[in-house]
Amino acid sequence: MNQKIVITINREYGSGGRTIGEMLSEDIGLHYYDKEILKLAADDSGISEALFNNADKNFRDTRLFKVARSVYSGELIPPESNDFTSNQNLFNYQAKIIRELAQEESCIIVGRCGNFILKDMENVVRVFIHAPHYFLLQEALKKKSLPPRELEQYVEKENKRRAAYNLYYTGQDWADAHNYDLCLDSSKLGFERCVEIIKGYMQVRFDGLTF
Repeated sequence: MNQKIVITINREYGSGGRTIGEMLSEDIGLHYYDKEILKLAADDSGISEALFNNADKNFRDTRLFKVARSVYSGELIPPESNDFTSNQNLFNYQAKIIRELAQEESCIIVGRCGNFILKDMENVVRVFIHAPHYFLLQEALKKKSLPPRELEQYVEKENKRRAAYNLYYTGQDWADAHNYDLCLDSSKLGFERCVEIIKGYMQVRFDGLTF
């Protein structure tokens, strides 16, 4: 690739967004960042990686998170503060890593509100992968061996959590097309075609781009 470009991918659980990100990474040779960001943030902050993991897993869609309360603005809470290991500061450090990666290299960043954190950067392609309910369940079943009703509840709960997490830290509707450059239905396109469309968009938008 002859230009520095960052692709952020937000996705519904079961839509195959992570798989599409991995396929795109292999196809065009860009580093793929997902949970690795937690380790990098832990190393940078000195905070236990387990705390970052737990903050992600334990975020809940409660009334507390129905409105935006902690929209990210770039500040870090200093170590001497009682809030240094708060969920807000854990998010802040993840955001710091995401911004540093975007400034240093071309890469693919999956989830973690990357589209919002990098909203002021012109070289970012923001992608949202979604699919109908039946397809989300079909794909989820490949990873979760659960009875139909439990699987449906799990998928619904996970996508509500992602939407609430995004609203809490960005003030934005997770699934609002205005927040993305591309919104792709993976059930209609298939994973490989999604990869090709993202590549095609990049080549049109960034004139002269080669892979």
